Amino acid sequence: MPRNGSRRRLLAEMNVVPYIDVMLVLVVILMVAAPYVNPSMVDLPTVNKAAKQPDKVIEVIVAPDGQLSIRDSAKKVVPVDFPQLVSTVESLRADGANVPVVIAADKTVAYEKVIDVMRNLQKANITRIGLSLKLEGSGAK
Repeated sequence: MPRNGSRRRLLAEMNVVPYIDVMLVLVVILMVAAPYVNPSMVDLPTVNKAAKQPDKVIEVIVAPDGQLSIRDSAKKVVPVDFPQLVSTVESLRADGANVPVVIAADKTVAYEKVIDVMRNLQKANITRIGLSLKLEGSGAK
């Protein structure tokens, strides 16, 4: 009990000044370090018109419902199942091992289906794989 008869109250306040000082120091450190951090830049490939299209091309067509078919250089379309895809492409490439394979997919096809086709062709050591696209302003693929 104090001498003058009044009770002394405890202060239940939190001093936030040290926390503000710490936060300001962290902000300054981040502002100084930010210019030295390189953002991850992605170097995307560009699409140019090829100088000369190959004479013989095997085209794998992915339909919107996921069905696969193959169009050979004689423009004959043959429907195939996913397990038969690699063997059919290899049989068409038998006479020329450097024949490119082009994947043509409708724009409504799920990206995953196109990647699955490409992955299976790459596992079979088919290195020349491309994607068919329609150039803007032209009717040709």
